[in-house]
Amino acid sequence: MASWLKKKVNKKVKLISYHNLKSPITEQYRLIRNNLHFASVDKEIKTIAITSPEPSDGKSTTSANLAIVLAQQGKQVLLVDGDLRKPSIHYTFNVSNIDGLTTVLTKDIALVEAISKTHIPNLDILSSGSIPPNPSELLNSKSMEIIMDELKILYDYIIFDTPPILLVTESQIMASKCNGVILVIASGKTKKEKAMKAKELLEQANSQILGVVVNGVKAKGDFYSSDYYG
Repeated sequence: MASWLKKKVNKKVKLISYHNLKSPITEQYRLIRNNLHFASVDKEIKTIAITSPEPSDGKSTTSANLAIVLAQQGKQVLLVDGDLRKPSIHYTFNVSNIDGLTTVLTKDIALVEAISKTHIPNLDILSSGSIPPNPSELLNSKSMEIIMDELKILYDYIIFDTPPILLVTESQIMASKCNGVILVIASGKTKKEKAMKAKELLEQANSQILGVVVNGVKAKGDFYSSDYYG
């Protein structure tokens, strides 16, 4: 396999909640969906940032599969690639990344033109677009707030896949702009002090931490599972 093709394949995440509806893992994503519903009793939760302490903790997998189970419930869902440094959503859904969030922010293309339909009913995606030199400034701009307000009119849920919070500041920025944030950690990989530091940074951003997803938990009868607690 050519090296460029192998690299592309490796950046795809598994959409298990689409391909295997009866999987225990899919059921765990439904549990997260239900908990979000219960958490929105007193305050509307429409925009959700998803981050992790470090790379390869499973945040992009969680982002995509949570977006899918929300769409399967009949909600209109947009998955946004907010990782403007190492985007991956366009690989997972096989769409172009020439236009996306960055080209909308720079007003090179209209928002609705940058949004792509997926093969999954009710689920659209907004890829990152070209990698910019100033991702934190773009996400912290007034233009970003305007775009988010427009998206809130078009969709029931907007899921932002953001970079690892211990590496760059963009996750804090998006967490402060969204109604809530989900922290993804990897069982057996994420050190306790790293998880606590990530939680501290989210609290400093005055964000509402909706819960923590633990990826890679071995459960009886399953080779892989995930757990969630608010």
